[in-house]
Amino acid sequence: MSLQDELTAVERSLDGLVRSVGRLETQLDAGLDIRRVRTDTDHLRESLALLKQSVAAGPPRRKSAVVDEMVPIPDAPYNSALWTDAQDEGLGSRNGHAP
Repeated sequence: MSLQDELTAVERSLDGLVRSVGRLETQLDAGLDIRRVRTDTDHLRESLALLKQSVAAGPPRRKSAVVDEMVPIPDAPYNSALWTDAQDEGLGSRNGHAP
């Protein structure tokens, strides 16, 4: 079975699921559980549409001109003046004691 055939089969199955959920909605109260199932089926439909678009667009192409370049990081300590006004993000105060 080709990829397109598989996607079509999934789409048909999802359509059947949507119809079944619709029938359940008419039989049950409009409670949270059935609304969640409806929302999940809607998300599945959206996800399948996105998947079909990405398959139709073809595989992503890599940029051959871009080469990963190593950036050396020196072992020397940073100038402490760079961190004078920096905050410790709640990990402690300037004197080294937690507030």
